[in-house]
Amino acid sequence: MTTTLLRATDVVPQAWRNGGGTTRELLARPEGAWRVRVSVAEVARDGPFSAYPGVQRWIAVLKGAGVELTIDGAARRVTRIDAPLAFAGDAATQCRLLDGPTRDLNLMLRGARGGLCLVEDGLPWLPQAAQCGLFTAVEGRCHVDDGEAIALPHHALLWFDPAPASLQFFAEQRPPAATGWWLAATPEDAT
Repeated sequence: MTTTLLRATDVVPQAWRNGGGTTRELLARPEGAWRVRVSVAEVARDGPFSAYPGVQRWIAVLKGAGVELTIDGAARRVTRIDAPLAFAGDAATQCRLLDGPTRDLNLMLRGARGGLCLVEDGLPWLPQAAQCGLFTAVEGRCHVDDGEAIALPHHALLWFDPAPASLQFFAEQRPPAATGWWLAATPEDAT
């Protein structure tokens, strides 16, 4: 099993073409024609999201009051206390900031199935996926298959390829919102 650890602050932000924010791409696998992409975005102003035909997207709010996304005409709010929101990458999506800039976690899957869900502090998670990861909101320890404990800083991505059978995250502190998010991905052509 290969593990990769990346802190969001160690990745250089790239400006969006529309000037509405920046993105820190933490993971794109495989390189070149990615099927799995994990990023952290700083959303500075209201505006449209870029279209990604054939991509399933998830968004979770890390910092700030949150956003209201209008997806194909239907409005949905996402705040720091909400579960991640899934939507189609080719949907016409407009973003309105609820009260100033936000920092968001994004998962994109192309030709893969999976998802993004909230971590329940200390409870086991069974990824049932080819690859998986943990993005932390706070410092803590990730226990792998009831064995190795990996110390993690806040706002870091720990990625496993292949995925272990089980994971647990123990937060060092209880934040007012989520302690972290589990990410899972399996290529559609995987057996």
